[in-house]
Amino acid sequence: MKADKASQTAQYMALFRALETTQPANKRLFKDPYAISFLDGKLNLAVRLSPISLVRSYVQNTIRKKIPGAMSSGIARTRYIDDLLQQTVQNNIQQVIILGAGFDTRALRLNYLSNTPVIEIDHPNTARKKTTILKRKLGTLPNHIHYWQIDFNKESLQELATRMKLNFSIPTTIIWEGVTNYLNAEAIDNTFAFAQQFAMGSYIIFTYVHQQVLDAPENFFGATKLLKDLNALEERWTFGFKPEDLSVYLQQYNYVLLEDSGASDYRDKYLPDRPEKGYEFYRVAFASKV
Repeated sequence: MKADKASQTAQYMALFRALETTQPANKRLFKDPYAISFLDGKLNLAVRLSPISLVRSYVQNTIRKKIPGAMSSGIARTRYIDDLLQQTVQNNIQQVIILGAGFDTRALRLNYLSNTPVIEIDHPNTARKKTTILKRKLGTLPNHIHYWQIDFNKESLQELATRMKLNFSIPTTIIWEGVTNYLNAEAIDNTFAFAQQFAMGSYIIFTYVHQQVLDAPENFFGATKLLKDLNALEERWTFGFKPEDLSVYLQQYNYVLLEDSGASDYRDKYLPDRPEKGYEFYRVAFASKV
C-alpha cells in the first residue's frame, strides 16, 4: 500500500461510521461524531445529506454495488471490536495500543476509555492529518491519547517502542484492525513477536482475511472484482490466514485464541435486520496472553 494512500483507505471506514451515526438512535450500533470530520468533498456531503431517505438509499446502493458487503461488515466489525475491547477493560488492562490506527476514534468516542492511556501508532502522513483535524475540532488533544508516528521504511516497531520507552510490563490490549492483509509473512511474525513481550493478561484483537480469498477469490461473492479494484489502486492484499491454522500460530507467541468470527457471524449478531452478502472472507480474532 502506498504511504500516501493510507488516508484514502481510512476514509472508507470513516464514511461507514459516519453514515451509521446518522441512523436513528434506536437503530444505530454506535455513535461516532468525529468520523465525518475526516471525510473530504463528496463523501462529507453524502453523509450530511444522508438523513434524506432518497439520498441514503442512493449512497448505500452505490457502496453495495462497488464493494458488496463492505459497509455492513465494517459497521458490525466496529461494534464487535468495541465490545471485545470493553471486555478487556473490565478485565483490568492498563493501556491500549492501536496499530495502524487510521481514523479510528475509539479513544475519543468510548467513555470506558476516558481513564485509560491509549497509544495510536500510524504512518506520519495519516497521523499528521488526523491530529490536525482533531485539533481543529477539539481545540486540544486529550491527555490520555498519545499519537506515535512510524515510517516502516526507516524504523521497526521494536525500535519505536525502545525510543518511546513503551511499558511492556503492564496488561495491554492491542487493536490491529484492517492491516494484516496488506503485509507479508515476515511483518506479521514481527508484529506478533512485539505483542509477545507484553505482560500476562494482555490481549490482541486483530482482523485478517481468509487465505482462500487470495488463492481462489471466485469462491466468495464479490471478491474477484474487489481484488481487481484493489490492484488498480495499488493497494493489493498480500496476506491471509487459514482459520484452522490460527490457534496453533498464536500459541508460538504465547497467545490463546478466544474467538475467531467471520463477517457473516458478526453481521448476524449485530445487524440481523440488515442482511447483506459479501465480505464473508473478512474475520476478527481475539486472543489473550498466557
